[in-house]
Amino acid sequence: MAFIQYLRINGEDLPLPTSYSFDLKDVQADSSGETEAGTMQRDVIRSGVVNIQVSFQMSAAWLQKLSAFRKLPIMTVRYFDSETLGYRETQMYIEGFKSSLEKDTSYKSLWSVSFNLIEY
Repeated sequence: MAFIQYLRINGEDLPLPTSYSFDLKDVQADSSGETEAGTMQRDVIRSGVVNIQVSFQMSAAWLQKLSAFRKLPIMTVRYFDSETLGYRETQMYIEGFKSSLEKDTSYKSLWSVSFNLIEY
């Protein structure tokens, strides 16, 4: 059985995630909001900014690789787009990086890692 390759960061395929959530957001201008008349005004300056929430269970070696990616200001990310069911490549950064020890093993442990990938 072949699995979908959900994420590739800077040319390196990431392991299969335990969760993968895809979100599109709009960026609004400062002029957006409620007017004096009480109506809403929405000035969208950019539509469809990708935000991917992802989590993994992985080895200490992969935790080390992802920790290094977290420190990069910009990365090239190829991701599985749930809107088109195809792949797309864009520039992203990591936000909200969390890691926790799940199990201490004889092979350097099992870690849970989660973070958001946000499109520039």
